[in-house]
Amino acid sequence: ITAVSQVALRQLPAGAQPPLILNFSASTVPIIQLALSGEGLSEQQLNDLGLNFLRTQLVTVPGAAVPYPYGGKQTQVMIDLNPALLQSKGLSATDVVNAVNLQNLVLPSGTAKIGQFEYDVNINGAPRTVEQLNDIPIKQVGSSTIYLRDVAHVRNGFAPQTNIVRHDGLRGVLVTVLKAGSASTLDVVNGIRTILPRVAATLPPQLKVQPLADQSIFVRAAVSGVIREAVIAACLTGLMILIFLASWRSTLIIAVSIPLSILTSIIILSFLGETINIMTLGGLALAVGMLVDDATVEIENTNRNLDQGKEIRQAILDGASQIAVPALVSTLSICIVFLPMFFLSGVARYLFVPLAEAVVFAMLASYFLSRTLVPTMALYLLKPKNHHAAASRNPFVRLQDSFERGFERLRQSYQSLLTTLVRRRVVFVPVFLVLCLSAWGLVPWLGENFFPDTDSGQFSLHVRAKTGTRIEETARLADLVENSIRRVIPAQELDNILDNIGLPYSTINYMHNTSGLIGAADADILVSLKENHRPTAEYVRKLRKRLPGEFPGNTFYFLPADIVTQILNFGLPAPIDIQIEGADVLSNRRIADKILNEIGQVPGIADPRIQQDFDYPTFRVDVDRTKAAGGGFTQRDVSSSLLVSLSGSFQTTPTFFLNWQNGVNYNLATQTPQYRIQSLQDLENMPITSATARSPEILADVASITRSSEMAVLNHYDIRRVVDVYASVQDRDLGAVGREITRIVDANRKLLPRGSFITIRGQLETMYTSYVGLVAGLGFAIVLVYLLIVVNFQSWLDPFIIITALPAALAGIIIFLFLTHTTLSVPALMGAIMCMGVATANSILVVSFAKERLAEHANAVEAAIESGVTRFRPVLMTALAMIIGMIPMALGLGEGGEQNAPLGRAVIGGLLCATLATLVFVPAVFSIFHGRRASGEDAP
Repeated sequence: ITAVSQVALRQLPAGAQPPLILNFSASTVPIIQLALSGEGLSEQQLNDLGLNFLRTQLVTVPGAAVPYPYGGKQTQVMIDLNPALLQSKGLSATDVVNAVNLQNLVLPSGTAKIGQFEYDVNINGAPRTVEQLNDIPIKQVGSSTIYLRDVAHVRNGFAPQTNIVRHDGLRGVLVTVLKAGSASTLDVVNGIRTILPRVAATLPPQLKVQPLADQSIFVRAAVSGVIREAVIAACLTGLMILIFLASWRSTLIIAVSIPLSILTSIIILSFLGETINIMTLGGLALAVGMLVDDATVEIENTNRNLDQGKEIRQAILDGASQIAVPALVSTLSICIVFLPMFFLSGVARYLFVPLAEAVVFAMLASYFLSRTLVPTMALYLLKPKNHHAAASRNPFVRLQDSFERGFERLRQSYQSLLTTLVRRRVVFVPVFLVLCLSAWGLVPWLGENFFPDTDSGQFSLHVRAKTGTRIEETARLADLVENSIRRVIPAQELDNILDNIGLPYSTINYMHNTSGLIGAADADILVSLKENHRPTAEYVRKLRKRLPGEFPGNTFYFLPADIVTQILNFGLPAPIDIQIEGADVLSNRRIADKILNEIGQVPGIADPRIQQDFDYPTFRVDVDRTKAAGGGFTQRDVSSSLLVSLSGSFQTTPTFFLNWQNGVNYNLATQTPQYRIQSLQDLENMPITSATARSPEILADVASITRSSEMAVLNHYDIRRVVDVYASVQDRDLGAVGREITRIVDANRKLLPRGSFITIRGQLETMYTSYVGLVAGLGFAIVLVYLLIVVNFQSWLDPFIIITALPAALAGIIIFLFLTHTTLSVPALMGAIMCMGVATANSILVVSFAKERLAEHANAVEAAIESGVTRFRPVLMTALAMIIGMIPMALGLGEGGEQNAPLGRAVIGGLLCATLATLVFVPAVFSIFHGRRASGEDAP
């Protein structure tokens, strides 16, 4: 890419800077901002300190990408031209630029060997002070010399201000730190906060550096929330196991395997280069309920063998051998459903592959420990039950005995129900299937979102004044908008307001900007709320309704301020981007206007707008080439004179002034001061000259100036010009809005000019792509699990019986999402995929035991009933362990808890119905197929 850019540089106009090539990924988002202020420090000093002294130290932090500072006034040595004096001396701005460039040089002159020493030879090629620049000669006229001081004023000043930053109404400078690549947000922010005191010691004492918009606070709270959920889940699961097994020894053995499995997973993740983040911790929290399965089944089976009177060592060996293969298949069934995650693309892969890795590694470690550590601990801790011992007076033992009696009554009731259903299986099975299929009727009512919204306590408002508005006027508008925000949000809930107005000084900043700014008329207002605030969406809704009416003629739209949504938007300022590509931009704009009007009527659409403005005010200079040639001027001469006078010489001929005191190179620019251009007449009176001109002239002598308008910005996608229609969603799911937008877009395709295309991009496109990948992954996971069981059972029939519990799992997911008012989303689909593995694992235990009983007495009905009754306790325990482990996640408490709540709810709903199907439906199906086989009929 670098080589191609250097080749392209030859085709660009003289003086064009080399293209900037930046590494950008979805995770390259701001993670902390540093506000610079200080009593007695000017905006110019603040910008200088931020750019040349603070930023240079921050970039040394691993994983930190630090663009140029925002706001302030960029220090620049200014050569302020006086057009009247230039004209009187017969000079032009180009003459001044050429003279300065030839006499402001930092060049080596070589060395001289004299005597025993070697001397460096230096020349005063560059002035040592700004004042010495005034003595540079420009032109010799006869015996007199025209110096720079005769036609200009040289000063240590600043470039024309194009960017204003204010923190709570006070002007300052903002240094933004971005997270580069896969670096950890917490590590980068900790590195920044660690280095700040050391850097501050080298800066003026009055300089204040205040961290703002620290995303690590949200991430740290979210991580703490996930850890808290995992601990609560582990405690609840342990309590449930204690109640079921009635043995603190058995509970201790199982509890030990949980942290060891998690630790093993963390070690493997570390070797793979993953970090401890919300997704990896979420995967481990997700696995807590499943990690007890292998150990629980092992201990429960050992206890069952002990109850049969076996010696402890033999009971352990028999218990382990009986379930070794079924447990392995169950574990692999859970792990294999995560395989499709590795085939996802885009943001979904970036988020969910670490989660899948965390679960898979923990599950494999859990199985290994259940085969090694758990039996070993059981040998030393478990004791055979003494059924002839006297009744204990311990209240906990008596409570446990009461639970056992109640559970035995439940088991007997279940046995009666199962017997009835199996006997009437011909009626029960189709009725159960119909009920499962009817749940799919609720799918259209669920709604679809890419990811759940999160409340990070921040929101970003973008303000766009009328195109062409000066930055000073935009700042005044931002003042009024800020006052309106303070009237809506109570002072006790408002933490701070940060304004970023206009265009940044560096194209690096512009490339990292995701708000869609295009000029001095744009402003970003970041509002941060205090803890215990009302929902952020409530304030956004109020401001979205209030601001357009209070400030008509201006555009307002809200941007995501939290790190998760910024990543999901992949650099776009809105979740919906209707992109019209083609060379006929004006025709495409008319289509965009039509689409904008139509989608504005769609319920749930918010902030619809066209990104590109077509009415930027322009002065068009039409040079009369005949007149210009008669005076000895070319088109380039006129253009160069205008450019130097209006934009400064640094645009085309970059020159620097070395400050010998601090070692910093500052831009040196020759320019007509902006305050001298107050009217169209001032523009017409600008002097122009060239090497071949007979005498200097003014612009009006060779050109006419007319008012016009043009596009404020040109955007390209894959080289082609584009017009973007952006929109957000409010109070409605993205899927429903997307379907209506797709219908509108499809209806307008036939109106496009030849060679133009419409594409829907953004979160909407990514959501559909992820849904297709996840749904395909769901089907692929079922097929993989089925084939895995086929290999284990050496049969096509028994695996089919096992997966008959899956329709009930899908029905439970749909019903539970509907009852909890949870929209379908990528996390919910992840939960559905995971539920397939867990539901299959429980069914394997039931069917494998039924096969053993069938081999003993060849009665399919009795085998089905016995398997259900015998496996009733372990199936309930494993299912309840998973469900209880998911409850903290499903509640969505804490920072960022909304993200994984759909995943937990999907797992809970799916397992509730899948467990019911495993205990009643699977035995009934087993009795049907194996009953027919036993009676001599062919199994399908």
